[in-house]
Amino acid sequence: MQKAHGRIDEHEITVRAVDALSVGFPYVQTVIRVGRESTAFKDAADRLPGYYISSLPASSLSPAQWLERIRGHWGGIEIRNHWRKDACLQEDKTRSRNPNTVAALAMLRNCLLFFLAEDPHTSNINALTEDIAADSDKALDMLMRRF
Repeated sequence: MQKAHGRIDEHEITVRAVDALSVGFPYVQTVIRVGRESTAFKDAADRLPGYYISSLPASSLSPAQWLERIRGHWGGIEIRNHWRKDACLQEDKTRSRNPNTVAALAMLRNCLLFFLAEDPHTSNINALTEDIAADSDKALDMLMRRF
């Protein structure tokens, strides 16, 4: 049981060894099901199962280690990607309902994060965005260097 983000989470984990051909994913050796019962401090319980695959053998980790690895993976995604897209690029404030617009904006945000990682002179995403906005040739030059 864990308390975080205004809720109490209880996890039930099932780890199964599988044959990669039987599940249709090359190199898969393990399928993991994580059942989570999440209870907000003032609301009713919510049951959300998650399914994961791994190329590691099922017996290589204990159930607690599998859960820790899965949570660490998603925590890393949150820190590396979502937080920067939301806090710096205000992704969650996008109000468009047009799927093409949303996809194009997401692609541009991903490109900015990629350029930020590749640009040795800029360590700040806001500065990079301002540089590109001030000089559209810079964005073209960055794209052309990749192809």
